[in-house]
Amino acid sequence: MPLFGMFSNDIAIDLGTANTLIYMKGKGIVLNEPSIVTYDVSSRKIIAIGEESKKMMGKVHKELATIRPMKDGVIADFEIAEGMIKEFIKKISSSWMPARRIVICVPSGITEVEKRAVRDTAEHAGAKEVYLISEPMAAAIGIGLDVMAPYGNMIVDIGGGTTEIAVIALSGITNGASIRIAGDELTESIIRFFRNNHNILIGERTAEEIKCQVGSVMPLKEEVIIEVKGRDLVAGIPKITEVSSIEIRESLNAPITQMIEAVKVALEKTAPELSSDLLDRGIFLTGGGALIKGLDERIKMETGVPVHVAEDPLTAVARGTGKVLEDLDYYKKVLLRR
Repeated sequence: MPLFGMFSNDIAIDLGTANTLIYMKGKGIVLNEPSIVTYDVSSRKIIAIGEESKKMMGKVHKELATIRPMKDGVIADFEIAEGMIKEFIKKISSSWMPARRIVICVPSGITEVEKRAVRDTAEHAGAKEVYLISEPMAAAIGIGLDVMAPYGNMIVDIGGGTTEIAVIALSGITNGASIRIAGDELTESIIRFFRNNHNILIGERTAEEIKCQVGSVMPLKEEVIIEVKGRDLVAGIPKITEVSSIEIRESLNAPITQMIEAVKVALEKTAPELSSDLLDRGIFLTGGGALIKGLDERIKMETGVPVHVAEDPLTAVARGTGKVLEDLDYYKKVLLRR
């Protein structure tokens, strides 16, 4: 083994809108933290990242800003994104050696300009070689599907910024879609619901917690009532209100319907032979959005195709990107070409 191979910190990155996961060669997933950065407004110096920065959301003073440098699955603030990646790599690396190879997953609908931005950011963070793979392909590999086989598999990966829909066969995506309606849009729908229906303003963190705890798209066996704290938009003072899980479900209906319509369009465009494979094998849900209660049941009801929620859907993309890193020669056909 070459000397550099013994000490290299080759890594795979799932650079998500909501969370960043890093897989280190030979070690597995070594980091899973929110893609959030707090920085000094005047100097642009990074103060905190990840979990530490998430605790600061909505609580910083005017000299600090807390942002997500990723928006809709792509880099929105290059300087801060580069700094975030560097800081995350520092967290996981005990060696002075920079990451020689980095495999990064990106949305399947990414433009050439956005691809270039991701490559440049990784190179500036110290990578000598950068490889890109589409998120649905990485998700399929991560949950153990044979992406090189001559039969079709459908992946619906619901992340923070994008929902990736892809029919995969013979190492490629035969058809699909990348829509910028996903977990963040669901969170925003809950914020709008409280503003419009209860005259109360809640923060992003609160809305996220409500979505995870009681968010659903099908009737629950036992509907629940929850207390929500926010700011009264009329009086301007803190307020507590009670809402039911039924109301939360109604607030999520519009973006969920758009996601399911995109799945239907992808199914309509699928070749007949692949369609028969999908009826046999079903649709696989990955990403954080796959955990929304009843989503698999609703998609099955509206499409007639069996739906499976992947085991540990939150890490499917990172695990797949890691498998590609472990055997780049074997998986070179699935990588995005320059």
